Amino acid sequence: MEFATAATGAAGVAKPQGCSLRKDEQESRFLAWLNEHRSSVWKVARAYSVTDEECQDLAQEILLQAWRSFPSFQHRSSAATWCYRVALQTAMNWRRRDQPRRAKQQPLLLPDNSMACDNSAAVEQVQQRDTVEQLYRAIQRLPKADAALVLLYLDELSYQQMAEILGISVSNVGVKLNRAKKSLAALMNGQSHDS
Repeated sequence: MEFATAATGAAGVAKPQGCSLRKDEQESRFLAWLNEHRSSVWKVARAYSVTDEECQDLAQEILLQAWRSFPSFQHRSSAATWCYRVALQTAMNWRRRDQPRRAKQQPLLLPDNSMACDNSAAVEQVQQRDTVEQLYRAIQRLPKADAALVLLYLDELSYQQMAEILGISVSNVGVKLNRAKKSLAALMNGQSHDS
């Protein structure tokens, strides 16, 4: 489902309480916000889900939570910071609620990567896709706070922005990020993040 469709669907649910904007003004602002921050929503959803279907479900949940809390956004932080907070908090809650079911679930089919590629560009794309998939699998194995920090780092946010989003000090961001990078590197190399 496309984000614009989802946002319009979410917008049709109910007008959030405490909103001083007319419904059409609120929908318009929300859609503008969505266009600007859609990549953040997708990155967080992708990092906290296993399958494409779960990614879609989580992205929709993030959008719903964003819609519900949009009227209470008071501009004390940037829209990007607020977006990440909503997305990360929603994803962490979703992951915690969904963990028992996911622990029992195994994919029925795995993608067939054995198809031969004639084109060197296609081979490179497949390798790049595999590396990205490996990265996301490794991020999913990190503790929640480390995964959130790595996502913010990959999105090239400043330490100050990361500190605002996560509610920690800038110096703490540096320490935690160093540890998270080491854990992520170990996971990418096939080691446990506990080692």
